[in-house]
Amino acid sequence: MSELQDRYIRFDWAIKRLLRQKANCDVLEGFLTVFFGEPIKIIEILESEGNHLLWDDAQWNRIDLKVEKCREEPVFVRIQNMRELYYRERLLYGIPAENLECTGIKGIYCITILYFDIGKGTDYLYHGQNRFIGVHTHDELQVNVKERNAFVTRTPASIFPEYILIRVNEFNNVAVTPLEEWMRYLKEGIIRPDTTAPGLNEAREKLRYYSMTPQERHAYDEHLNAVMIQNDVLSSAKEEGKMEGRLEGIAEGRMDERLKNAKGMKNLGIASDKIAEITGLSSEDVEKL
Repeated sequence: MSELQDRYIRFDWAIKRLLRQKANCDVLEGFLTVFFGEPIKIIEILESEGNHLLWDDAQWNRIDLKVEKCREEPVFVRIQNMRELYYRERLLYGIPAENLECTGIKGIYCITILYFDIGKGTDYLYHGQNRFIGVHTHDELQVNVKERNAFVTRTPASIFPEYILIRVNEFNNVAVTPLEEWMRYLKEGIIRPDTTAPGLNEAREKLRYYSMTPQERHAYDEHLNAVMIQNDVLSSAKEEGKMEGRLEGIAEGRMDERLKNAKGMKNLGIASDKIAEITGLSSEDVEKL
């Protein structure tokens, strides 16, 4: 029975389904506390495209939050999981403008859990705005050319976002500290039974695989299968030298969605140059909307 009880739902699935519930905010608060290095209180889960429950679409695998840091003024935080298939999407792409203009929002943070390598660096955790510095090794992450344009320099509210990049595949340490325990869970889905890491003890109780209904377990297993298939496709595409063309085709298929988001921002009165900066569209395309 212990083997059944010790299997936990992966964080990328939990963030889409279970952690959107108010009763489970303590798991997310623990996660944020560990990665920010200070106590975090969730004020509100913001409505966004992340509410979609399409298990086969990693674009929706994120959650937007209004949080409080050490009793300071509220800040906006996006937590998102990113896989290689979607590397062309902006890390802050699609944040609703109304969220950024909420009264009292004084900062924007994007925590991205990366399941592929976007560049060269010796650390598994990087932080920064335009330059990303290793939290432990203090080296600078050399972002690959293809991914450099994914980082947004300004937002509709003219607030510079700060990024926390979690390089899951680069973590190979023995899990001792709360941060390392969280890294192990993100990478392997393992939580120590004696954990004292903020949020993980709560996760042990609320994210048990066998606590889900048979229907929920089926959907979760389908998600894992989809991830495995996606990884196999990407691996094969790399070997055949066809990955670039496939990813370009996917990016082209999303142009309609970008135009739709840009039109919504324009209706909100956001300047055309800022819309172009966020969506990646040309100024000419934005002016035509």
